[in-house]
Amino acid sequence: MELLYFILSAYGITQFLVYGTIFNKIRPPKESFNGMGELFHCPMCMGFHVGWILWALNSFTSLFTYEYSLVTGLLLGSLSSGTSYVLNMIFGDKGVKYEKFTSNN
Repeated sequence: MELLYFILSAYGITQFLVYGTIFNKIRPPKESFNGMGELFHCPMCMGFHVGWILWALNSFTSLFTYEYSLVTGLLLGSLSSGTSYVLNMIFGDKGVKYEKFTSNN
């Protein structure tokens, strides 16, 4: 259950950091010269950073508890990145996303 709480927490935080309108005034443009703009517009990139930050702060919550090793931090950052991206591709503002694929044959 801890893993599910971690994934859902990471996804939620990633979503409001990348898409939340409350951050529109402070979020750098995607084409910013220092590369930070891409980070704030990419759920996969932001998801990684949210994951390792949640790992670093996990002693402040009882929802999940992970050991403090760099390997665990890297793995949880990667898990957060992947699941945030996949969930972002599945769910949108209007519910489950649906794409119709056509064959070019």
